[in-house]
Amino acid sequence: MSECGHDFEIKDLCASVEGKPILKGVNLQVNRGETHALMGPNGSGKSTLASVIMGHPGYEVTGGQICFKGQNILDLAIEERARLGIFLAFQYPAAIPGVTVAKFLKTAADALRGADKMSPSAFLKSLREDMEFLEIDPTFVNRFLNDGFSGGEKKRMEILQMLMLKPALAVMDETDSGLDIDALKIVSKGVNRLLGPNFGLLLITHYERMLRYIKPDHLHILMDGRIVHSGGPELVKRLEEKGYDWVRQEFGQEVLAV
Repeated sequence: MSECGHDFEIKDLCASVEGKPILKGVNLQVNRGETHALMGPNGSGKSTLASVIMGHPGYEVTGGQICFKGQNILDLAIEERARLGIFLAFQYPAAIPGVTVAKFLKTAADALRGADKMSPSAFLKSLREDMEFLEIDPTFVNRFLNDGFSGGEKKRMEILQMLMLKPALAVMDETDSGLDIDALKIVSKGVNRLLGPNFGLLLITHYERMLRYIKPDHLHILMDGRIVHSGGPELVKRLEEKGYDWVRQEFGQEVLAV
């Protein structure tokens, strides 16, 4: 196996579900301080990639590596990947009845921080400040996580978790889906608060509109389980104008219609 030379690197990653190949040799590098956007048509493998990065047991990795902080994480459990600093923001966050927002976040933060735990008072102060920043009703601190929440409220909760847990790498799986423009602006504001030299972001999206508020350094196009084209922010405008047909035309038979 080759060495891991980037902060986060995917090498020739292949994965399948129920015997059907979905990812067919994905290569991608994300360094600290960088924001990468990943786009592609429905069924191209975007959500599969996010799930495989975090270690979802429903997907079988059939080849390649995922390297983070110098090690191949494919053999690590989900909680071990989280302790290393990887965070996945779900497209469809699940409700956890019986566990309050405050309890969930305090337990998660304590597990990640180890001996360097925040005091309850310091934690609650930070939590309330981040909730106010995201325009979340302060009474939500005592509500069960995502139980009865609207789609927009669930997505804000995902960003609240990111702000509180401060991961080194966040993978956002179509967090913008289902958001109206006001909620999208608030979610983007929260993400932009995290951006900095010690934070890497892989933003998976189906729509260009989120990239108006979170500016990517690099944009990658995933089609039929492979990244077929990469570039800078200028690709956003090209996709807005031409969709994905120009990619198929430019790369010919290498890109299969989805």
